[in-house]
Amino acid sequence: MGTHWSVRAVDPPGELQLRAEIEGVLARVVGEMSHWEPGSDLSRFNRAEPGRWQPLSRGFVDVLAAGLRVAKASDAAFDPAMGALSDLWGFGPGGAKPMPDAAAVAEGLGRSGHRHIEQDGARARRTTPAALDFSGIAKGYAVDAVAERLRGLGLADFLVEVGGELRGEGVKPDGQPWWVDVEQVPGAAVAPIRVALHGLSIATSGDYRRYFEANGRRFAHTLDPRTGMPLDNNVASVTVLHAVCMLADAWATGLTVLGPEAGLGVAGREGLAMQMVVREGERTREVLSPALMAMLT
Repeated sequence: MGTHWSVRAVDPPGELQLRAEIEGVLARVVGEMSHWEPGSDLSRFNRAEPGRWQPLSRGFVDVLAAGLRVAKASDAAFDPAMGALSDLWGFGPGGAKPMPDAAAVAEGLGRSGHRHIEQDGARARRTTPAALDFSGIAKGYAVDAVAERLRGLGLADFLVEVGGELRGEGVKPDGQPWWVDVEQVPGAAVAPIRVALHGLSIATSGDYRRYFEANGRRFAHTLDPRTGMPLDNNVASVTVLHAVCMLADAWATGLTVLGPEAGLGVAGREGLAMQMVVREGERTREVLSPALMAMLT
């Protein structure tokens, strides 16, 4: 996936065996969901004839179903069918491209969106040439998949991290939980938050992580699926805590796109523990959802 991973485990089997098990899980995820690998299940799905039902692997089933649920619940602020727009803006396998004009964005927008994807159990199809892109959810799924494999090996105490998304289970040898600090926005005057990942996952989406510059402006790599344009709503970062890392990952992106007012409303409705940092000129302010405030108190 073009990123790093790490695992800390208490009383694991031999390191080489554990590494082989973890890398086997991650290789499966890449083989199913990478939009960079032309032979992946996702790439084959995107090349298939529209209208043709395609069988899906178990992991693909879970990620697509979760992505479609979050898309509907977020009013498409998160959308797993944005492959055409990602490629248009140079975020896909083709790499950097010139800034698209309004006509190209409108055309890409018309070919994108979860409304073009239908899922029926373990099969799915595209009703148009829409393309899936699991970049906003696959890392979280990979964390969950590694965690489930570790549990299958009999491990109860571990911390899994893939590309900055984490899930903790059990406790450390000293009896303490897996304490982690919420990633801070550089230069933001926001009080640090430390959380215990005990059967809990954390994911952060931030405009300072990946961006590009054009015409004297800086654009976040996060696209608004509703406009087809890079996000420009002053949201610097969103962190979500959830039992399922896949959902924490997807919701971190969706709430980022929704912004402070709509994002806070959706987080409250969905019971999501969210921290949002918003830029206001030279200052920043913090927005906490009721679920996160309850956890902090």
